[in-house]
Amino acid sequence: MQNLFFILHKFGFYWLAFFGIIIVRYFLIAGGAYWFFYSVMGKPFVKRRLHLKPVVWKSIRQDIELSVLSAVFFGLCAAFIMSAYDSGVTLLYTSVSEYGLWYLGVSFVAVLIIQDAYFYFIHRAFHHPLFFKWLHYGHHRSGDPTPWTSFAFDLPEAVIQGLFFVGIVFLIPLHFITLIAVLMTMTVWAVLTHLGFELFPSQFWFFPQWLRRWFIGSTHHAIHHRKYRVHYGLYFTFWDKLLGTHDPNYEGIPNQKITNH
Repeated sequence: MQNLFFILHKFGFYWLAFFGIIIVRYFLIAGGAYWFFYSVMGKPFVKRRLHLKPVVWKSIRQDIELSVLSAVFFGLCAAFIMSAYDSGVTLLYTSVSEYGLWYLGVSFVAVLIIQDAYFYFIHRAFHHPLFFKWLHYGHHRSGDPTPWTSFAFDLPEAVIQGLFFVGIVFLIPLHFITLIAVLMTMTVWAVLTHLGFELFPSQFWFFPQWLRRWFIGSTHHAIHHRKYRVHYGLYFTFWDKLLGTHDPNYEGIPNQKITNH
C-alpha cells in the first residue's frame, strides 16, 4: 500500500510539474509571438495578415481555454513517460556515448518524419464528417488562426496527439535532448504556421523558395484553415503532394490574402 501511494504521489508530482512547464511554454512562445508581432511590431505585420477578418478576442479566449485543457492531458502523457522511464521500460537514455553523437541528429530527423506522417493521417481522419465535430472542431472554431491557436485542441484530439510521444519512447531509442528538441521544434513550428501572416514572404530574395515548396509555413496552413480539404501535414508538404491533398494553386498564391475560393 505504501509503495502504491509513493508511485501515485510521484506520478502526481510529475503531472503537476509538466503541466506547469507546458502552460508556461505555451504562454511564453505562443503568447510571446502574439505580443511581439501583433503589439510590439504592430501595423506593419498586422497589415500583412493572410485573412481579411480582424482578430477577435473571443476566439483567442476560446483557443487559450482549449490549450489549457490540452495541457492537462499532455502533462499526464509526460508524467507517464517519466514514470515508465523510472521503471526502466522505455528506450530513453541519458548518455550520449551510448549511441554516439551522430545518432542525436539522425533520431531527431527520424522522429520529425514519423510524426509528420502520423499527423497527416490522423489529421485527415479528423476532417471526416463522422469525426470532425467531436475531434477537431475546436481547432477550427476561430476560423482565422493566431499563435494562440497553435495548441487549441479538443480533448479527444489532444489524447490522440499526445499518444504519439507516449508510443515513440517505446519504439525508438531517444536521448532526452532529442526528445526535448523535437517538442520544442513542434511548438515553435506550430506557432509559426499559425502566425496569421507569412514571416518570410515570397519577395524576400534571401528566402529560398524551395523551402516554401517542401516545408509547411503560414500560408500553406492558412489555406487549410479556410478550405479544410487540403494541406493536412505538420512539417512537410510530401504527403499532401503524394496523396492528392495539395492545393494545386498553392505555389501561385501570393503571401497576402487568402479566401475560401
